[in-house]
Amino acid sequence: MSPDRTGHAPAAKVVVTAVVTLLASMVALSVVGAVGQEQDAPVGFATALNAKRVPPQYVPWIQRAGQQCQEVSAPLVAAQIEAESNWNPHAQSPADAQGLSQFVPGTWATWGVDAAGKDGSAQPDGVADPFTPGDAIMTQARYDCWLADKVKAMDLDVDPTRAMLAAYNAGPGAVEDFGGIPPYPETQDYVAKIIATMVKYTDGTAAEGSSAFGDRVVAYARKWLGTPYAWGGGGPDGPSRGFAQGADTIGFDCSSLVQYAVYQASGGGVLLPRTSQLQVTQGKAVSRDDMRPGDVIGFQLGSSFDHIGIYIGHGQFIHAPKTGDVVKISQLDDPYYASKPQKVRRFG
Repeated sequence: MSPDRTGHAPAAKVVVTAVVTLLASMVALSVVGAVGQEQDAPVGFATALNAKRVPPQYVPWIQRAGQQCQEVSAPLVAAQIEAESNWNPHAQSPADAQGLSQFVPGTWATWGVDAAGKDGSAQPDGVADPFTPGDAIMTQARYDCWLADKVKAMDLDVDPTRAMLAAYNAGPGAVEDFGGIPPYPETQDYVAKIIATMVKYTDGTAAEGSSAFGDRVVAYARKWLGTPYAWGGGGPDGPSRGFAQGADTIGFDCSSLVQYAVYQASGGGVLLPRTSQLQVTQGKAVSRDDMRPGDVIGFQLGSSFDHIGIYIGHGQFIHAPKTGDVVKISQLDDPYYASKPQKVRRFG
């Protein structure tokens, strides 16, 4: 976290490293057509907490914090604490950021919540203390929820969860000034680290209508929101430089994003074919009515299934649409997609 939560950190660029090169014969066809607008609802992030990854004394607090608002999930809270203090309730930075969630005294004075006792009980003791884990965790959730509302009101062209995390690190003023994530290396690294670490804290019993495996598929895809579309780019290990019209871009195309998410979610156990046309022939066929988060949905744009994405719930799917666009969330009832023949497959 920046020393004073005001964004005073040196500027730099974050460079994505190409990690895999693929043969031209394996490239999925890109999709050209109307693309739905990304929605603010963070339904794409998995919400089931892997309690085994959290120190047991903090599990009830993390679960409770993840219920404070729709934008703040238990895995996000856990990943944020790891980034802030690595689960050290006594942590104190040179800038006097304190406790599990690393609040400086001025911010704590405004937002501090008395939620627990110093003895670890769930009974408030009359003092809001940043070094009391229950107080720190619930204050973190309260502040996150407030920041989520604030950045949504800015109407930014950026993933709202990333904007919220950037505001936590650099301050909402910096996010508004830059129209998104500020170009501070600390803030950019902070946001990227938390989004990636959320996968570690996602597991266990999935939300109703979902599955633990499906949640992981969604989480792995969701962390790449905003990544450029690269024709021929991407693979099971992550984004890479494309070729042909994607030669100057590091990112994913539609089928490589699906291949990556399923491969990572399965721990390397399921490696799908590289093309969307073959991916829709794999796994278990599922009807649209039975679709759940993590299922893969293919769209027939012409004579074959030339586009594919991942269903994330609430009538939305995440995908890499076309050259010049980015990994984003769209609506299944968008007329362009709703009018196309579809196939749904389930893995894991």
